[in-house]
Amino acid sequence: MSRKKIWEKKKKFSKEKHGLKKKNIKSLKKQGLLKEGIFVGNPRGFGFVETGDEEEDIFIPGKGCGTALHGDHVQVLLEREEKPGKRREGAVVKILERGAKEIVGTFQREGDYGFVISDNQKFFRDVYISPKNSHGIRDGEKVVAEILDYGSEKRKPEGRIKEKLGNLHAPGTDILAVVKSCQIPVEFPDRVLNQAMRVPDHVLEADWNGRLDFTGLQTVTIDGEDARDLDDAVSLTKENGIYHLGVHIADVSNYVQGGSALDREALKRGTSVYLADRVIPMLPERLSNGICSLNQGVERLTLSCLMDIDEKGNVVDHRIAESVIRVDRRMSYNQVRDILEKRDPAVTREYEEFVPMFFLMKELSGILRSRRHNRGSIDFDFPESKIVLNGAGRAIDVKPYESNAATEIIEDFMLLANETVAMEYCRGDYPFVYRTHENPDPEKVESLFSLLRHQGIRIQKVGENVTSKEIQEILEKIQGLPNEAMLSRLTLRTMKQAKYTTECSGHFGLAARYYCHFTSPIRRYPDLQIHRIIRDNLRGRLQREGKTEHYREILEEVARQSSVCERRAQDAERECEKMKKAEYMSYHLGEEFEGIISGVTGYGLYVELDNTVEGLIHISSLKDDYYTFDPDAFELRGELTKKVYHLGQRVRVRTADADAQRREVEFILLEDGRGDIDA
Repeated sequence: MSRKKIWEKKKKFSKEKHGLKKKNIKSLKKQGLLKEGIFVGNPRGFGFVETGDEEEDIFIPGKGCGTALHGDHVQVLLEREEKPGKRREGAVVKILERGAKEIVGTFQREGDYGFVISDNQKFFRDVYISPKNSHGIRDGEKVVAEILDYGSEKRKPEGRIKEKLGNLHAPGTDILAVVKSCQIPVEFPDRVLNQAMRVPDHVLEADWNGRLDFTGLQTVTIDGEDARDLDDAVSLTKENGIYHLGVHIADVSNYVQGGSALDREALKRGTSVYLADRVIPMLPERLSNGICSLNQGVERLTLSCLMDIDEKGNVVDHRIAESVIRVDRRMSYNQVRDILEKRDPAVTREYEEFVPMFFLMKELSGILRSRRHNRGSIDFDFPESKIVLNGAGRAIDVKPYESNAATEIIEDFMLLANETVAMEYCRGDYPFVYRTHENPDPEKVESLFSLLRHQGIRIQKVGENVTSKEIQEILEKIQGLPNEAMLSRLTLRTMKQAKYTTECSGHFGLAARYYCHFTSPIRRYPDLQIHRIIRDNLRGRLQREGKTEHYREILEEVARQSSVCERRAQDAERECEKMKKAEYMSYHLGEEFEGIISGVTGYGLYVELDNTVEGLIHISSLKDDYYTFDPDAFELRGELTKKVYHLGQRVRVRTADADAQRREVEFILLEDGRGDIDA
């Protein structure tokens, strides 16, 4: 039957049965057979329900999904009998709350009506768009569709076109679709832009009141070449064995007042989002690239964290103060790297008056890094991906973006400032927002240790109460091994996700008792919020005017919203990166590459190339033998040939397929780098 005929008969279908009889609910809950959670769809028509507790996700077969869609809050009835060695299974019996009010996808026209195929493959049902709701949208265009009716088991959801994003092949449309799918605000409301226009474009004379004058201090910014929102500057001198480090952070709070339209919009966004072809800023560009940016040669308002540091890396004294600076030079990471590592004579001559300070910075950076290492700070040193686009927005190159001495300097100085500020405000028991990283789950750590033991790594520790120092020692044990990067990633996945809280409970990964985000108020809302608290404290307003009570009332929501927005931005950045990597590989079909086996599953091998692109070798393409998966050792083993594929193994592959819309790359394994197992 055609889709249209199904819709013509839709009224004949009975409504979905919602829920269970009330008298049974209490009994089922008591037996532990009735659960609630978030439905996570799978492109193949089944799903899982995440219950939010420590139990494993519940598997929902296709016949048990009902009308549940990805993101819905659902009630699940579990099967009474558990199958040994298999995930607990259940069926959705009630939709408690719909998760998606709209979807982003590609419009597929069929005559005078059409369907929207969601970009999110977990949303596995396409949405019917009637002629009156399609608004003349052309086949293949990216759209946002509002869901009007969620349908039934036999009837697809129905919607209307809410927004046209553009042709799939037009520059930037693919990334805009990801942005919309993640529900990230793009355009600023008029009232926010109008308020930004009223902000002065220079430091006013009245703004100097109560501030320290650091305009004569030798100060630089060090950022990426393309950066325009410069929110941190550094200065450094050394006298009598003491380093005097100044970390000067843009005082955005002077221009964005709490509760204003600018502030409410910044909280709504939570963070700036950095994508392959654009930046979606937290604040309007008039502020982020203008008066709030620490641009070279102009006066700017800052909050300065001034630290006196001994030769062992201990902060022996510090002060946090309102200040005014004038940046002497806007440096890039590459320029500072060329001075410190390459000793480039031309660059060294150009910045000769700053060269002694740069070498002093490198010296202090090494001391701080060593001190953090000694206390147990975990350093996951993975290369980030740099994706190069052409004028049409197509990915023409993908390469690893390695850290260097310059990036390490800024990282070390910012970490120290964040710790120092958090320590002062935690000890002072002020209302504050902290950056918290909890200890990992003992069961996950024990699973990791079991895997490492199978990889030949001697681990005597048990997962319970593991310390960051012990995780660090494990990373040192695997250093230099062929599968080092893969084991490091598995270790990283064992860690919990950092978040914002109002409690100062420490940062496991950094082995830090005190930690917050103070250094990026242009692009992160928590930093902006704590700048307000710091300024109110410095000016004596925190104890007056009910400020302490005010902050205690609002900070829980600030922390929660900031954590949510951070995850949303990370999802968008990750999806765009996967999409552009797949797009790049689609131009290299049939070409051969070398890579490392980065993942082993029951359905195949994941291989990461030297350029950071990852793809799947499906087990069905390994036709020289029948392979079985060993979940303890993370290996695929051939029954006849006894061939073993394991994490960290270097292999040669050929690109078989790459689909940017699905964010997928598929490889064919080449036998020992010489020829096909089976072409």
